[in-house]
Amino acid sequence: MVRKATAADAVRNRVNETMKPSPLRIHRPTTVDETLDLLAARGDTGKILAGGQSLVPVLNMRLAAPSDLFDITSVVGIDELEVSDADGSEEICVGASVTHRRVERSAEVTRTNPLLGEALRFVAHPAVRNRGTTVGSIAHADPNGEMPMVLALTGGRIEARSRRGERTLGAEELNIGPLETSLESDELITRAIFPALSAGSRTGFDELARRSGDYALAGVGMILDVDGETVTGLRCGFVSVTDVPDILDLGEAVSGARLSDASEVAATVAEAARDFIDPGGDIHASADYRRHLAGVIASRLFRRLCRSDGASGRGTAADSRGEDSPVVTTGDDTERRRA
Repeated sequence: MVRKATAADAVRNRVNETMKPSPLRIHRPTTVDETLDLLAARGDTGKILAGGQSLVPVLNMRLAAPSDLFDITSVVGIDELEVSDADGSEEICVGASVTHRRVERSAEVTRTNPLLGEALRFVAHPAVRNRGTTVGSIAHADPNGEMPMVLALTGGRIEARSRRGERTLGAEELNIGPLETSLESDELITRAIFPALSAGSRTGFDELARRSGDYALAGVGMILDVDGETVTGLRCGFVSVTDVPDILDLGEAVSGARLSDASEVAATVAEAARDFIDPGGDIHASADYRRHLAGVIASRLFRRLCRSDGASGRGTAADSRGEDSPVVTTGDDTERRRA
């Protein structure tokens, strides 16, 4: 006997036809232990969903087709954002479900590690930062993302858990390729940890994109160490021009330079940045253009940090963003404009 189609069948068919991702099961654990059990059983063919700002577009385009999604937004204990004291040094602990916006707006984060807040203002749009998570961005390991670079440049680390135990990984251990990490399929990053910067450091971040919210054509993060009027160290990280967040240490090249000599030293910084990176080209920009941009941004950022007074002990590029900046910050968002 042939069963007649019902209204429910029609709805079900329409859902199957219009669903953008491939068919999958969604799990909503409420504890870390429950999440780890799911990852142990299905993690090899599943994906963790937090903010979903990177993962959902990939699913909609069917560039990934996991069998299961593990929605961790309701998991208790991974939504904490705090500045703690570890062995006499402050550090920022960002839980796996903490959004970019919470980190960006935290006065304690700005005080402890201003580079983190500075770079977050360049992440997409406010609507994306309201949902996207800082740990999720790190786990995604996109070379165009700001957060993997900040973790590496500041010497941060992540804590990952599985049923097999817990381990801590630095950025150099975590990132092994574009969109690829050393995490196992049954592991969950429970938090990222960013150490406080030293009192004598000045930090800044700049990038250039075709439109506000687009991926950067090139971006540079910088930590300048200063003792009085003398440069004692310089480290640079890059966005969109390296496969993994490698760090350029220019301490030997610039150590002993005077802040008043910034214009001369900036040429050395720009040349070193161009030599260090090996960008690829695409329809948005050639490899040579990206390399040129990275050098220009590094040079301008270095001169800007040398001009900042560093009165708080941790100056930021935003304190002295001027006419030579490739970006202009207005309101709550950042507009990328040609200088």
